[in-house]
Amino acid sequence: MKHLLKACTVTLASFGLVTQVVAAEPLKELGKGEGAVSIVAWAGYIERGETDKAYDWVTDFEKETGCKVSVKTAATSDEMVALMNEGGFDLVTASGDASLRLVAGKRVQPINTDLIPSFKTVDKRLQDAPWHTVKGVHYGTPYLWGPNVLMYNTDAFKDKAPASWKVVFEEETLPDGKSNKGRVQAYDGPIYIADAALYLMAHKPDLGIKDPYELNEDQYKAALDLLRGQRQLVSRYWHDAMIQIDDFKNEGVGRWSTGPRSCCSTNHSGRWISSCASRCRRN
Repeated sequence: MKHLLKACTVTLASFGLVTQVVAAEPLKELGKGEGAVSIVAWAGYIERGETDKAYDWVTDFEKETGCKVSVKTAATSDEMVALMNEGGFDLVTASGDASLRLVAGKRVQPINTDLIPSFKTVDKRLQDAPWHTVKGVHYGTPYLWGPNVLMYNTDAFKDKAPASWKVVFEEETLPDGKSNKGRVQAYDGPIYIADAALYLMAHKPDLGIKDPYELNEDQYKAALDLLRGQRQLVSRYWHDAMIQIDDFKNEGVGRWSTGPRSCCSTNHSGRWISSCASRCRRN
């Protein structure tokens, strides 16, 4: 948890990296291809047009390389770690709350970044990030990052966009005159504790939180207390983005913390939805 936040800074990003499976030393040169690659991935990360025909990155890759791609979708970081422990996979798009577990468990091998032509174009803040680099050795390559987005239903908020994450953490009456109780969604995972800690950085500065992923006992307790209070507002804890999107379209969810993929997908569905990732920031 500590290491993911260092990439996220104040926007609380979620981060993915590609790690290669088990070997003691990094490759010195590229060998002959094996003709197939097996990947554990988050939903939507390795697309071949099955979810949306507009997004197909696999088909052309297979044609150009002759390498057959197979993908096992995982819904949580814990599931990714479990699958990697079982074996049989070549790559994993591990988030920062899973990558170091895989390194410590010797489930991934060191990577020679000199063999990756585009590595130098990666944001320098991420090239040697501590969630995939241990004692100067790289075990993964940065794959993507994105903000946690506060999305809201404009039917509930009218023309008064939320100016704070308070609408997902504390009970209040929304512009439509109704309480936010039972109209909030929150992410289902330990890493969500950092969202609460980031909120407390702005709303309870006396706690002295400097890094939402590195909390002392008092700070940790305050974050947990905030989340326990939030439980009264939450209609569902989500980890599957597609279920989250369906909930918004069918269940009348008012607002939630989410990622860019859900934001774009829900907007494309024609629902009345908006977001305010940058304006709300940590508040």
